[in-house]
Amino acid sequence: MAHHPQEPAKAQVAPVQEDSRGILHPAAAHTVFHLDRFPSTGAAARFVDRYWLSTWNLPPGVRHEQQVLVHPVVNVVFEAHGAVVSGVDTGRFATVLEGSRRALGIMFRPAAFAPFLDAPLTELTDKELPLSAVPALADLEPLLVPLVADLNVPAEELAATADAAMTKHAPPTRQSCETTTEWAELAVRDRTLTRVEDLARAAGVSTRTLQRAFTDHIGIGPKWFLRRYRLYEAAEQVAHSDHINWSALATALGYADQAHLTRDFTAAFGQPPAQYAAHSAARQQAGPS
Repeated sequence: MAHHPQEPAKAQVAPVQEDSRGILHPAAAHTVFHLDRFPSTGAAARFVDRYWLSTWNLPPGVRHEQQVLVHPVVNVVFEAHGAVVSGVDTGRFATVLEGSRRALGIMFRPAAFAPFLDAPLTELTDKELPLSAVPALADLEPLLVPLVADLNVPAEELAATADAAMTKHAPPTRQSCETTTEWAELAVRDRTLTRVEDLARAAGVSTRTLQRAFTDHIGIGPKWFLRRYRLYEAAEQVAHSDHINWSALATALGYADQAHLTRDFTAAFGQPPAQYAAHSAARQQAGPS
């Protein structure tokens, strides 16, 4: 008999004012574009974390380059000209905003894109494919692109249409990647799990099993995954705090010392923590460029 997994209870998605993880210099960015988030429902919630809609309306001649440290998950993004699938991006993603446009994204849960791609997720790491190259979801493009292009279609209608489509596409039986999703989301939730060995112990598996699952279903290893979310935490402290005890934060995030945190933060965000904080404040005052 086929096993039909129970659909997860889905909490409301945190608004961007409360959770700006991955958006570089969020205070300044939010003066340039508006970001709406919508939860997934029903069977779609087993695989989709959220739907997001980014909307911008810039005067002629004004352009804004927005950098993002993307969550280590797959996003399917729809714009007026078409749709793409973006795998885990191990660097910083930059996009230039100009004119009056919008983009709709389906942000998958960690590991949860695996059932829709007939290949290990390493095939998508640091890559972007046209959605037409993923047959399992290719029919979403003609459905959603015209709605995104029509700026009169409400955001709620866009998200509801995407959610209904993903509900139809959700596999009815439990997938092996769903266990990896649970392990990955445990790592995101429990900030005391700062080492691969800690996560493996909490998951009740060997480090080798954990590493293989992350590589196959997410596209990167658990050590990199853990570090990315700890760096998000550091950046959120910058975004929402006036004063930060970097030494104490480094210890809380599992770093040997402040120097190691500074090194990783600088590599990820392109600036040392103190300079990033000062730059964020300056950009907030300056607005779009």
